[in-house]
Order: sequence, then C-alpha cells, then structure tokens
Amino acid sequence: MSYSHILVSVSVSPESHQLVAKAVAIARPNQARITLVTLSADPEMYNQLAAPMLEDIRGVLQEETQQFLGDLIARAEYPIAQTVCATGELSEQIFDICQKQKVDLVICGNHNHSFFSRAACCAKTIVSNSKVDVLLIPLSAV
Repeated sequence: MSYSHILVSVSVSPESHQLVAKAVAIARPNQARITLVTLSADPEMYNQLAAPMLEDIRGVLQEETQQFLGDLIARAEYPIAQTVCATGELSEQIFDICQKQKVDLVICGNHNHSFFSRAACCAKTIVSNSKVDVLLIPLSAV
C-alpha cells in the first residue's frame, strides 16, 4: 500500500530517530509528505511553586524541542514537510492533524512491552480511534 502523507509522533528522545527512519523508508518510494508532531513540555506540570521562573523554563524547553526537531530533520535525509509542536492531549492533536491535512498513515512508537503498560499507553487510544492506518513501532533504547 502506498501513502501520500505520513504523520510521525515523536518525542525528545533518541528513539524518535527510529520512527523517522521508518517513515522515510515508507515515504521515499512514493515521494510522500512527512509531518512530525510532538508535545511541547509545559513547565506548569513540573512545579506550581516556581511561577517566577516558568517563562524562562518554558523558553528553554521550547528551544530544546526545536533543536531536537531540527536534528531529526537533518538526519532524515528526506524532506520533512512540516513540524508541529502541540499542546494538550496528543491523541486529540493527532486526530485533528489527520483530518485537516489528509494524513493517511500515523507512525507511533511504543516503549511499553508488558501487557499492563500496553493497555494504558497513548498509542492504544490512537490505534483504537484512528480513521487512518496506524503503524506502531516497538522501541528500544538506542
């Protein structure tokens, strides 16, 4: 099956390179578009007591995310059409992007290898509610 637009859910971790490499391998034969989506870290999640420092922390986290996405793009050796730094619930963001941008394949990674953790992971929500094909890649530390 050939795909025209692939959405890859990445995080700021070395394993994301595996996901992008898989997307490139699938996209290259048909010159499909690739979009990367990641969640922006929200410093409010980490410490409600550090309000005066939150703006500085937010800036640092966003800069770190942008640098990591830049590295993913540079190493892809394939054009990445778009990157999206989303906030909120990842699965909802993925569904929204799929609908608005005519994505026909979503690629996600899964660190969860036990039955219990598999049942609770975000990928389960994406797989069970997606209107497009989903490729779930088991990840191991690089």
